Amino acid sequence: MRRIHIFLLSFLCIVSSKVTATDYQKVVGGDISMLTKYYEAGKTYMDADGNRLADAPAFLAYLKAQGLNSMRVRLFVDPSKASSTHKGEGVCQDLEYVKALGKQIKDAGLHFLLDFHYSDTWTDPGQHSTPSSWNSNDPATLANYLYDYTVETLTALKNAGAEPDDIQIGNEVTVGELWPTGKCYADGKSVTTGNITGTMANFALYLKRSAEACRLVCPDAKIVLHTELSNNGWGAKTLYNTLKSYGVDYDIIGLSYYPYFHGNLSVLESVLNSLTNDFPTKKIQIVETGFYYRWGQGTVSYDISQAGQKAFTDDLITLLNRYDNVNGLYWWWLEANEWGTSTNVTTNWYYAGLWSNDNGKPCSALFSLKNFITDPARVETPFTNQRGGEDAYTLGGAKATPSTKGIVIKNGKKHIMK
Repeated sequence: MRRIHIFLLSFLCIVSSKVTATDYQKVVGGDISMLTKYYEAGKTYMDADGNRLADAPAFLAYLKAQGLNSMRVRLFVDPSKASSTHKGEGVCQDLEYVKALGKQIKDAGLHFLLDFHYSDTWTDPGQHSTPSSWNSNDPATLANYLYDYTVETLTALKNAGAEPDDIQIGNEVTVGELWPTGKCYADGKSVTTGNITGTMANFALYLKRSAEACRLVCPDAKIVLHTELSNNGWGAKTLYNTLKSYGVDYDIIGLSYYPYFHGNLSVLESVLNSLTNDFPTKKIQIVETGFYYRWGQGTVSYDISQAGQKAFTDDLITLLNRYDNVNGLYWWWLEANEWGTSTNVTTNWYYAGLWSNDNGKPCSALFSLKNFITDPARVETPFTNQRGGEDAYTLGGAKATPSTKGIVIKNGKKHIMK
């Protein structure tokens, strides 16, 4: 998001002074996987003063000027094989797409988190289909496909000037990956689909081969193991402990956290406490989060408004900054913006990004994100929200208003109301 009028903010590269597990910079930013498509469609991005951000490099420069220092991009094996529904929800990021966007991120002086989906379409706890071109049900064969694909992809990104700094080896792998052979539960129980039984041994093999490929091609990159278990301390501990028993190699525990899916901040706090106690040498990152500024979902502690979105962001950052081992925060679909042309980029509009579909300007929550890496006091104060006396930990505020205009409701990827 860099802008033509960059305000040089020296805090961009600040490193946390309280890192304890490894010497690793704190990162804050967002998943901007659709940015290229929005600009190709002629959507208009403006800064807070109404100045147009003419292109993706200008957009990235603006984000950097607001104190963000890292961007995340997803990657599918062959998104042309995805369903029309999923394509309409934003499945389009093949290697060529990610090479170009990744280079723009790196050229902007930003950290780059690559999110391997290892599928032709969305992956999450409800769907993890094996790429159509990996036509086998033999775990050893699939593991070799995965290893070769990872090596070839990372090599291509490096050669294109888009080497990732962090790498997710799978997206929300709570119930395994490469289904059906790698489908299993957190405690190691197998899952049978038709006549094929998925096992934890297969899943662990796939993760280990992914990690081997990452270490070979990008030895300085940190490996992220991502689940959505931010509301289930037992499940999170069980999964990571089970994978530990199989010798799976990774550096960072990645979590998805959406208050309208996972519950209030006290739920997240409990899980963070549990993971911190059980895995003291691992860093933890919230690699997906978000909250609606319009047309939201669920009953939450914050108003569905820009003020409510900012209040959630401020409270989340206050919580995360209490933990020395939490060193990453990414806003999901930060760049969502249908402002400027009559042609939609996605089938349904997403109203929980940090750019307004109503006027093409940034939402106020964007300017809070820098506090995740620039809060030297690490202030530990009680949570407050826009309702004043109501405890922000407690669900039960105003009901979200579901869209009746067909403009928001899903994105295949589980969190879109996604």
